[in-house]
Amino acid sequence: MTKLLLEKSKPGRICGNLPTEETKDTSNFIPKEFLRSATPTLPEISEVDLIRHFSKLGRKNFSIDSGFYPLGSCTMKYNPKINEQIARIEKLNTLHPQQPEDQVQGAMEIMFILSEYLKEISGFKAITLQPAAGAHGELTGLLMIKKYFEKLGDKKRNKILVPDTAHGTNPATAGMCGYKVVELKSNDRGQVDLGSLKNNLDDTVAAIMMTNPNTLGIFEENILQISKLVHNTGALLYYDGANLNAIMGIVRPGDMGFDVCHLNLHKTFSTPHGGGGPGAGVVCCNEKLEPFLPVPVLTKGTNKKYFWNYARRDSIGKIKGYYGNFGMFVRALAYIWANGKEGLNQVSQDAVLNANYLKEKLKEYFDLPYNIECMHEFVLSGKRQKKNGVSTLNIAKRLLDYGVHAPTIYFPLVVPEAIMIEPTETESKEELDNFIEIMKKVSHEASSNPELVIGAPYNTPVRRVDEATAARNLNLCWGSSCK
Repeated sequence: MTKLLLEKSKPGRICGNLPTEETKDTSNFIPKEFLRSATPTLPEISEVDLIRHFSKLGRKNFSIDSGFYPLGSCTMKYNPKINEQIARIEKLNTLHPQQPEDQVQGAMEIMFILSEYLKEISGFKAITLQPAAGAHGELTGLLMIKKYFEKLGDKKRNKILVPDTAHGTNPATAGMCGYKVVELKSNDRGQVDLGSLKNNLDDTVAAIMMTNPNTLGIFEENILQISKLVHNTGALLYYDGANLNAIMGIVRPGDMGFDVCHLNLHKTFSTPHGGGGPGAGVVCCNEKLEPFLPVPVLTKGTNKKYFWNYARRDSIGKIKGYYGNFGMFVRALAYIWANGKEGLNQVSQDAVLNANYLKEKLKEYFDLPYNIECMHEFVLSGKRQKKNGVSTLNIAKRLLDYGVHAPTIYFPLVVPEAIMIEPTETESKEELDNFIEIMKKVSHEASSNPELVIGAPYNTPVRRVDEATAARNLNLCWGSSCK
């Protein structure tokens, strides 16, 4: 079949760019250096060889479908296959973003319904679905805050307060928006130190960026007091929604006093996560910031038809091509409908239960810097193992040999040799018990045979790599350009 097709093809003809009757001379539309002078030689392989090739490649890759993925702060939960089936419905996945509004009313209704649910879950009045990821949502939120103060004529607010347990994207985003970043210290309970907050609050502060629960997996007990202190100076509160999976259906960021937040659909609402996308970092806000939302804003008209509203004078403008990652919206809405109000609440309760179960079972074998009830994740320390020459990185590598993905390591920075573990609600007790036994075994190996752990991994497709050399001597070439 392949040979027959090649015999019928002519040099210069490229799939999707065949000459028309008006342009039979290929030189009119394809540069000469790109034209073939001879028929290409393609490999002749059977279907079974092809299937085996891609199956082998798939087995080399680790995913949530193949094993436990306790990557702290990333909420690597299982993506239900029903979501994928729904997102692949032909009438949804063949739409084009430039189709007229009257042809895509159904798709717009999906986005509108999802928006209403997300506003209710987060406790805010307004929303945009445009941002493509969490950090992109941060950028959107801070640009809205910046525009808010510009509208007030308040030009002296040039600082953003960021706790020392924050995600690295928080200070990076603030810096990109032109703000000076001021770090807030944590107290002995792993929460924002109120003394540090008060010392840094003045009329030059535009906002504080917080995650609650924070990246230690600890709920900020003083959040209402923090909100009052910040608002009393005229500043605003930004909520990083990375850890919403711990509180969904229990408490809402808007009710804590936050003014704007981003929500990661690829974390909390089970849309695909990893490889840089596709993601969705939708942004919700209160009445103060609603005028500054990106355009266009999805609006339901008096005639019950949906339309894209560009008539927004104070908008920060467009922050992404078209209207966001539509396939992610379909998956997220399917997830919300499948769980319902009670189900979403149960998701958070189970996530918190799983994390506390692991914490209690593992604190005997690793150092536990904050021995208090955690939320959806918790942080251990490998300081005890480090005394035997086994670093947290070594522990992470050894875990790969036992068929589980390594947790997040060396983060947050406030914990030496940090090991951040987030089990999510989708893991069974049997899987958690298996992980506990593996962690105990690695801890024992670190003391009885440290060289074994230091040399790991042994049975992965790629053995131990030299991270230091790789970081210092980057090789970013591809294909024939590599030397």
